[in-house]
Parts: sequence; structure tokens; C-alpha cells
Amino acid sequence: MKRSVAIIPARGGSKGIPGKNIKPFLGEPLVVHTIRAALAAESVNDVIVTSDDPKILAVAEQAGAIPVLRPAEISGDTASSESALLHTIETSEACRAADTIVFLQCTSPLTTSDEIDLVVRAREHLEADTAFSVVEVHAFLWEIAADGTGVGVNHDATRPRQRRQDRPEQFRETGAIYALRKDGFRAAGQRFFGKSVPVVLADATEIDLDTPRDWIALEAFAKASGRVPLGGSN
Repeated sequence: MKRSVAIIPARGGSKGIPGKNIKPFLGEPLVVHTIRAALAAESVNDVIVTSDDPKILAVAEQAGAIPVLRPAEISGDTASSESALLHTIETSEACRAADTIVFLQCTSPLTTSDEIDLVVRAREHLEADTAFSVVEVHAFLWEIAADGTGVGVNHDATRPRQRRQDRPEQFRETGAIYALRKDGFRAAGQRFFGKSVPVVLADATEIDLDTPRDWIALEAFAKASGRVPLGGSN
């Protein structure tokens, strides 16, 4: 197994849910759930949290992550996650010998260590540049034309409605886990480059924490389903 380093971006500013990254989710600061899952993953050697907020970094360090202070110029609403990853790769000693960068989002707090391992190992086994988590979807997607007419995106609305089992398998990127070949990512500057392989997570939760409504829904789901969001298996 080659060396892998997980990087979790967690900036201080959040308009949708103020203070989101250290707001208690199921009794623990949100970022802690992803840190613990990454620390428990067999494929991850080190876990880094990059943030512009000293409070977030203090919480992250206490949970076992390596804190990296992110400059203000790559911490605003328009800053990309890629810029935070690249800064961390260039400044953190832990990334120096890494072959794989595991980009994790703390807005997916039910991500498990097993899921992280599955994505990282898929990248290595398939010799991919990028491996990323996906879930199967069955939705009928539409675009709305300029005149207000609906246009089928992944189906032909002029034909009889197909049964789910008759349609081709389609998948949605979860945004939770990306395993990136470090050198290729540094050169490309974006998460998708070269050979990219989707890794299907059969039991992944599809709710991301972007709004207060999402927060209520995901916390309720976690409690009702008995999910263990602290790095354990599903």
C-alpha cells in the first residue's frame, strides 16, 4: 500500500449554516466525524485539516488531525477546494512522501472508514489518476428550455415511460470522497484528470449539509437508522 494523506478543507465562513464546521452534529463538532473516519481508515497514513479559522484548527488538532492554516486569499466564497488542497500539499511535510491525496468533505459526516478505503484502493488497483465516490440514481432529469418547455436529459419524454429496471445504470457523484494521484493533481490543478474511475458506494447517505433543512434531515436519518458516524462500518 502506497502512502496516502487525507485532506479535509473546513473554512470558517459559511453562509448557509453559520459556524457549520464546528457546529455539533450528533453531539460532536461536524469536522470531527470526518477526521475520525479518516483516522480509522487503513489506507490513510495522515489526516490534515486546512482552515482559515483558528477555532476549527484547534478542534481538528484535538481530534487527531494535523492543522494547516489557510491564507485568506484562498478562503473566501469564490475560492476552490482545489486551491486549498494545493496549498496544503505544498506546505505540509506530511504530504511530501504521499502518493495519494484523499480529499474528504466534512459536509458528509456519515462517511465511513470502509468507504474511504474502498475508494483509495480502487484508485491503486485500477491504476487510476482519480477515484471518486458515487451512488446509483434513478431520477428522471429535466432541463427547462427558454420557452418554458421541459426537455428530458437522461430520458426521451416522447416515448413511453421506461421502468427503472429497463433503464441504463446511472450514478451521481457524492462529493464526499476523492482519491487523487498527487503528482498528477499538482500538474492538472483540478480533481478530474487522466483516468477517472467512479466507485459505487451501495449504502452511502445522499444528503450533504448545505442548509439548516439538510442538517435536520441528516441528523434525524442518522438517529432513526442507527448509523454510527464516527469512523465505523455501516
